[in-house]
Amino acid sequence: MSNKPIFVVAGVGDASGTGASAAHVFSKAGYRIALIARDLAALETLASQVKQAGGEAYPFAIKDYTPQTIRDAFAAIRKQWPKGQGNEIRGALWNTGAAVWKPFLEITDEEVKEGLDINVAAAFAFSREVILEFKSNDLNEIGKRGTLIFTGATAAIRGNVTTSSFAAGKFGLRALSQSLAKEFGKQNIHVAHAIIDGVILTGRQRARHDDDWINNGDVRLDPESIAKSYLFLANQDRSAFTWELDLRPAHEKW
Repeated sequence: MSNKPIFVVAGVGDASGTGASAAHVFSKAGYRIALIARDLAALETLASQVKQAGGEAYPFAIKDYTPQTIRDAFAAIRKQWPKGQGNEIRGALWNTGAAVWKPFLEITDEEVKEGLDINVAAAFAFSREVILEFKSNDLNEIGKRGTLIFTGATAAIRGNVTTSSFAAGKFGLRALSQSLAKEFGKQNIHVAHAIIDGVILTGRQRARHDDDWINNGDVRLDPESIAKSYLFLANQDRSAFTWELDLRPAHEKW
């Protein structure tokens, strides 16, 4: 088994969105893919698809996004690909989140807690494991130890009438990413945050929209295009790191 850098993806939805596309795009670029999510069926489907395309991917199913579970997932990754054999984690994507769109007075305590637990606390735990891995890496040919990417949303910079809980979590995630970029850029660790402004063409969205919307690349985001932007971030050298990227379709009207 040849040595390849490892790219860790947390959050793959139904295996048709941003996380899945990132797995495919980074696999084609020469990475092994570690897939973390709660839906075992989606993980196995995606891992199989990557393998059928000639790549290497392994599913790491978790029961929840608590900090200990995330630590256990990284331990499992290291069991699958032992450290010290050229198996360096060089990239990671936090692509999961909890979303609630409700008027403020209808949001429950449990929904607020879940949003903060997944969007903030779990992101902290994931980032800690990733950065510990990066810190042990030597500089690569473009002068960096690794790239950590966060999938954000418009709610990270703008609250709205039904996004009080969601925006609080995404504001927190953006603040975390900015703080990590400032602290660890000095160690040649690249941290980036992507604002995804619009609806992404996933399997679920295909079921909700008509063919005109599905086939119109002007009005929705293509997950493969997002993934290619993420690969661009991973390929940036130390002389020009992007912290924040704002991605939206051409005919944005919101």
